[in-house]
Amino acid sequence: GKMTETQSRFYPGDDVQTFYKRANRTPKPTKLRKSITPGTVLIVLSGRFRGRRVVFIKQLDSGLLLISGPYKVNGVPLRRVNQAYVIPTSTKVSLDGVDSKDITDAFFARSK
Repeated sequence: GKMTETQSRFYPGDDVQTFYKRANRTPKPTKLRKSITPGTVLIVLSGRFRGRRVVFIKQLDSGLLLISGPYKVNGVPLRRVNQAYVIPTSTKVSLDGVDSKDITDAFFARSK
């Protein structure tokens, strides 16, 4: 029993695994920048449509932004973009008559 008393005076060996418990388990929903509201005109900075001005429709559950060109105007389809890759402008467009409730992240999933 004498050995354990002297051992406790020293730090545990390097090979003792310690497990850290992560305090926050659930990811928080992505915050939308204040300047981005439905109908805001955004400038896309990356991807195929970089440099295009598009209209923000809504934020999807994954935190991505749902945007559209509109396709008829400049050829940008309904797309998901990360808000880090857009610059909001102060121009707003009215979204009357736009029904986006049935467009979710599942809408964009590749069919298996």
